[in-house]
Amino acid sequence: MKELSEAAALARLQREKRAYQSQIKLVYEPAARSCRACPTPGVCCTDAHFVNVHITRLEAVAIRDTLARTPRLTDAARRAVYERARAAVNHYNLHTGGDTYAQTFSCPLFAPGVGCLVHARAKPAPCIQHACYDNWADVPPASLEWRAERRVEQLNEQTYGAAWAWLPLPLWLTLVDPDSDGADLSRLVQLWRTRRAVPTQTAAHRQAYRRSLPVLSR
Repeated sequence: MKELSEAAALARLQREKRAYQSQIKLVYEPAARSCRACPTPGVCCTDAHFVNVHITRLEAVAIRDTLARTPRLTDAARRAVYERARAAVNHYNLHTGGDTYAQTFSCPLFAPGVGCLVHARAKPAPCIQHACYDNWADVPPASLEWRAERRVEQLNEQTYGAAWAWLPLPLWLTLVDPDSDGADLSRLVQLWRTRRAVPTQTAAHRQAYRRSLPVLSR
């Protein structure tokens, strides 16, 4: 498999996510309920009973870069995202071992009155896929998300080799926090490099253990 620089992989990741997001928006979202009409805005992002979105190392870097480049965010607002991520890791006891998909949390990327802070440029695949539908027949097939996430895996493999994993989103944000000393990430990188070339949290594992964001029905 051809190796990629991180910059090249980030550019490809953004193109892949943009195409995936456009497909969902044009083909499936017309049948979904409008988020603007939601009686509980942001609950699909902040309800810690079911949110368990996982991302990869490359996606975490993309989120960090998006936050850094978003002009509407002040330095204090950017720092607040990482503080919320660290608080989520501590409050929900998020960790890197075992069945990480059993861990749930409130997403630190949601801002009241704004929504997802990385919606346009770095939104995770499960969040792109999710919407509230009245009919199961209108829901996007899970295969679309699995295909998108397999492509994300390939980009990580081409960029970092074995030095990455699928982890809860808040945990990854603490690992790529611009103000961190990088020690925790370095320790995990060494651990991952001692394992086989493909991390254990593969697409097949996620299909077996992941939870889905809710679908409303009549």
